[in-house]
Amino acid sequence: MQYDVIIVGAGPAGIFAALELVKKRPEKKILMLEKGRPIEDRHCLKRETGACKKCRPCNITTGFSGAGAYSDGKLILSSEIGGFLNEYVDDDELRALVDHVDSVYLSYGADEKVYGLGENDTVRSLRQRVIQNNLRLVESPIRHIGTEKCRDLYMIIQKELVSSGVEILFRNPVKDIIVENGRVAGVVADREYRAGSVVLAAGRDGAGWMNEMSRKHDLKTRVGGVDIGVRIEVRNEIMEEVNRTIYESKLIYYTPTFDDRVRTFCHNPSGYVAAEFYDRDLAVVNGHSYKSPEYWSGNTNFAVLVSNYFTDPFREPIEYGRYIARLANMLSGNRIIIQRLGDFRRGRRTTQARLKRNNVVPTLDDAVPGDLSLVLPYRIMLDIKEMIGALDAVFPGIGSEETLLYGVEVKFYSNIISVGPDFETGIKGLYVAGDGAGITRGLVQASINGLLIGRALSK
Repeated sequence: MQYDVIIVGAGPAGIFAALELVKKRPEKKILMLEKGRPIEDRHCLKRETGACKKCRPCNITTGFSGAGAYSDGKLILSSEIGGFLNEYVDDDELRALVDHVDSVYLSYGADEKVYGLGENDTVRSLRQRVIQNNLRLVESPIRHIGTEKCRDLYMIIQKELVSSGVEILFRNPVKDIIVENGRVAGVVADREYRAGSVVLAAGRDGAGWMNEMSRKHDLKTRVGGVDIGVRIEVRNEIMEEVNRTIYESKLIYYTPTFDDRVRTFCHNPSGYVAAEFYDRDLAVVNGHSYKSPEYWSGNTNFAVLVSNYFTDPFREPIEYGRYIARLANMLSGNRIIIQRLGDFRRGRRTTQARLKRNNVVPTLDDAVPGDLSLVLPYRIMLDIKEMIGALDAVFPGIGSEETLLYGVEVKFYSNIISVGPDFETGIKGLYVAGDGAGITRGLVQASINGLLIGRALSK
């Protein structure tokens, strides 16, 4: 099976590489291999029926459009957030690429409303309180597509790629790449597929596989990090200022005890806490929100994540994150642990009885009441407590006894693969892109990364 280009992974990086190739070089024979399902078959039964069926592979983390799009679909319209492309592209070009990718999403139906623009008394007051409490507010325009609208948008893109001649094979994970005489020659999936150019865009779910490929084929890497923390859920009223104005509270805090970097991430007004599965049965927590008010909840959820970076001789940040997630799964029967903040502070297990009298009603109703102090390392646990204290000074009520903590949340990132111009690795013809390569950490930069590779392959 001979192709001109093989793209591994049908997330934003792979999709935008294919879109650019179809646009610039329609005569090229392109194959996309994706271990998940097509967009029309990506149904999370937990969201639809209330009972998780532990689909293999998980429909939230794999499939056409990738994990980030299906879980919420936020476009962070900033060149400074969502990855490390500023290490490869100059600032002016990167800002122009952000605008270009945004225009592409708009052309496929993304909502025209942008949050985080303009000044008013609420935003100024919020900014003042943030500074007074030693936090940093990272302000950027945000376009929220929404979980259900992402489905419609990417359905159009999937149909367009297929009608343009791109062959997409789903439920077909790639096992290995083929290298001959220092040059890529194809991949091994259900069979061998040959091509002179291969793009590895395996996404966050494929981070472990990307590390495995790097070791096996001697790709040069540098150690990345892993973010570990919890997802917080409060009533919408607590976060009303943010929800109405800037939509997402991207806050960074350096803790007083250890000077560790802690950040808020993936803010979901009127959203839902959700479980997602990696490595077949590893449950970690996430969140999402819908665009249509008919689906809204009365709660807001967001992650509080501690950034962990390592030095030699340790080179396994993904395995470290997996270890903590496995420990949580061991205690919860492969489900998500939920704990009231008051119990978390006291070091006691939340019980079903305490949870039932809570004013904040969990949106993840099958989470298991437990004790996160049995899971999280002391340093990470203290970082989270100190971050919540700072947040409560800005948003009174976050520090309430009844605030809910879900754990654990782990963001897996590959070791960063070293690349040359156009994101080509040391193996001729082998390109890497997106979150799985450790280069990006969000929809917009992953899309840009894929687009740039598509342009390089179109020369």
